[in-house]
Amino acid sequence: MPGFRGMESRDAVQNEMPYEKRDLPVTLYEFLSRTRVRHGGRKAISFQLLSDPGAPAETWTWNETLGKVTQAANLFRSLGVGEKDVVAYLLPNSLETVATLLGGAVAGIVNPINPLLEPEQIAAILRETGAKVLVTLKAFPKTDVPQKAAAALNLAPNVTTVLEIDLNRYLSPPKSWIVPIIRPKNPVAHKAAVRDFNAECAKMPADRLTFADAKGDRVAAYFHTGGTTGMPKVAQHKYSGMIYNGWLGGTLLFDETDVLICPLPLFHVFAAYPVLMSVIASGAHVVLPTPAGYRGDGVFDNFWKLIERWGVTFLITVPTAIAALMQRPVNGDVSTLKTAISGSAPLPVELYNRFASATGVQIAEGYGLTEATCLVSCNPVDGDKKVGSVGVPMPYTDVRILHVDAAGRITRECATDEVGEICVANPGVIVGETYTEAAKNVGLLADSRYLRTGDLGRIDADGYLWITGRAKDLIIRSGHNIDPAEIEEALMAHPSVAFVGAIGQPDAFAGELPCAYVELVAGASTSADELMEFARSHIKERAAIPKFIHLMPELPKTAVGKIFKPDLRKMAITRIYDAALTEAGFNARVREVVEDKKRGLVARLERTGEVDEDALKHKMGEFTRPWEWAA
Repeated sequence: MPGFRGMESRDAVQNEMPYEKRDLPVTLYEFLSRTRVRHGGRKAISFQLLSDPGAPAETWTWNETLGKVTQAANLFRSLGVGEKDVVAYLLPNSLETVATLLGGAVAGIVNPINPLLEPEQIAAILRETGAKVLVTLKAFPKTDVPQKAAAALNLAPNVTTVLEIDLNRYLSPPKSWIVPIIRPKNPVAHKAAVRDFNAECAKMPADRLTFADAKGDRVAAYFHTGGTTGMPKVAQHKYSGMIYNGWLGGTLLFDETDVLICPLPLFHVFAAYPVLMSVIASGAHVVLPTPAGYRGDGVFDNFWKLIERWGVTFLITVPTAIAALMQRPVNGDVSTLKTAISGSAPLPVELYNRFASATGVQIAEGYGLTEATCLVSCNPVDGDKKVGSVGVPMPYTDVRILHVDAAGRITRECATDEVGEICVANPGVIVGETYTEAAKNVGLLADSRYLRTGDLGRIDADGYLWITGRAKDLIIRSGHNIDPAEIEEALMAHPSVAFVGAIGQPDAFAGELPCAYVELVAGASTSADELMEFARSHIKERAAIPKFIHLMPELPKTAVGKIFKPDLRKMAITRIYDAALTEAGFNARVREVVEDKKRGLVARLERTGEVDEDALKHKMGEFTRPWEWAA
């Protein structure tokens, strides 16, 4: 990183002056206005609806970006949104998504929602945040977002206005003529008023806010965190945390000459903060390829040519996307590419090496989390990288590794290279108000200001942070802690393996035993037996060798490419419990595995005949995972 090549330069930046003494804007609107003054005519944000490298694209300059954000903010205020009111959006990426994110945070509190959630979960978030306005898509081919929005609105009567974005405007004839004919029907059963987002924005002034900007720091965003099942927690973010992330990227990562490609969704903090806020701070140019980013049709196949088209210098990515890209030839001119930054999940060493060999570019792995308004650490782009680590804590970020006992209590500070819970204090951590639900904040801080992340890690003698796993992801075999990363990295070294998810499957004797679910490289062929032999020869710790390996056409993943382990755990619970019931001769089977807030994953059984209730209870009592009869 310019000015950030390791611990010494990190300390030099931090020791220049206290963070609060730096000349930084207080509000997001001031932040964006400063960028427009410095870089008004430069390219800011580009978006193309289709993945073809020759497809039409639309670009906003920084002048235009400020104008569009101003119009959106004015529109939201005209709809009754004040500083403490919520504008939610259920959207894929687009230029309008950027305007909604920034405009919603200027007018009130913006609440991005993952479109992959089910309508019931979307509605639960809308109710939790008390959203007044929802911005979503107008019915469009190949997307179910509008249908999900309509179903969710039936369960969230607090939303009074829906603003629709029509992606058809990005198409040219004849495709734009066809969409109105084939547009899916979306019967509106909710009571919210429906308006056209762009048409309503066009009525608003673009050269000034119609209301007074905030006078100081305040909560301006709600981001939900968690997977795609259960009720996600909602984290609060203030202007100060957003701008801190932008300052880090804009002064240490990028400058106005850089071009970033960001195929990550703007409902996730990685895209919203280290990317979008950093380009605002620096005046750099960011490219959003297709509404679905990496998930878009043809994006992986065209990716290297998209880098060539836009002259990309910075690639923002995640490990699962890197694995998919490494299954395709580098068929474009990527000579402009300087570095790639990977986050969201640990990066296997094998993937790092494959990428460096194919592109000549080294990946700088970083670490962040929603609860800290994202950035915590990063490997120095221009300094010494330690492959497998997540780099050096960012300036003004204090990371401590604390030992936690069996009861979950913090007992002491860990020594160098000793594994413990990662705890973080920085301008992105809101002390005492991390989540909207007060009950979820209980016990979340150590020493009154350090966020307990739930991640396990260590800090080495050079100050580099290493993630060793999630506390909840540890496989506990007869009291022995097994890091799933050891299994995953070993199997990833097999040339036929693209993705691995290692979890603990229930076991009546050991509590849990390690197992692995594997997705192969496209066109590759191997067997579970071959992979088991490979695991035995590559996993040093005998206790970590999987007892079961299952090949899947595709592993379940979140919207940002993390392997979604709760789904794997559900499959493992179903498989083990069904086998135990069958072997014992019970007329019962697992109907479903559900997530319970207090008990975790619970197996619901159904009867297939007469059952000896007492004998079944005794058998199922051998396992630590809870069960119950389905209603």
